[in-house]
Amino acid sequence: MEQPSREGYQGSGPGEITPDGCAVEHWLRLPVGDEPDVIAAAVPPGARLLELGCGVGRVTHALLERGFAVTAVDESPQMLRHVRGARTVCAPAESLELGEERFDVVLLASFLVHNGDPAVRRGLLRTCRRYVAEGGCVLIQREGEDWHERVPREGRVGEGLVRIASADPTDTPHTSRIHVEYEYPDARWTQTFLSYRYVGDAFERALAEAGLAVERTLTPDGTWVRALPV
Repeated sequence: MEQPSREGYQGSGPGEITPDGCAVEHWLRLPVGDEPDVIAAAVPPGARLLELGCGVGRVTHALLERGFAVTAVDESPQMLRHVRGARTVCAPAESLELGEERFDVVLLASFLVHNGDPAVRRGLLRTCRRYVAEGGCVLIQREGEDWHERVPREGRVGEGLVRIASADPTDTPHTSRIHVEYEYPDARWTQTFLSYRYVGDAFERALAEAGLAVERTLTPDGTWVRALPV
């Protein structure tokens, strides 16, 4: 049964489209970036890792190759079908139920912390806090400070061109409707989604509400942070 789209999220193009507008085939074409290196440098070797929003396993597979034990979570069965070698859980990350399990590392990448729905954002951070083990950490990937203003912009990723075409304000404060175009020699996809901008100390306050605190940033641009339970 086809899953309904999330409100404010849509996608177009060939193949399967997930509820948040992601085109499965597009994500299969994307090469992994520096995410595995950032993660590996911030956590102990061989750590048990809970990856929220794993998609098709683009980062998952690279983490497995580095010796991490990964539980990969995604709400899309179409995405999870492509994950190999990891334990997979099909569920919305913001309402994940894994009982008393705890993990050395909880990973919230792909800018999921900027979800346009405040209930989803709070749920994602609560999930991070709930499942991180004592002495463990949470790694979060967030947007750059000017990403909603620096549009349009584009860049090459693998064989494709990714264009952030627009970031239009919505009626909800600090929330933009982002429109992205993905162009390949043989295919084209679009995605529209809602993204919340953390202004001032809003990011730190959101983490504190969930029982987390930023320990340090992991990249020079500040887009990756390591947080600890408090």
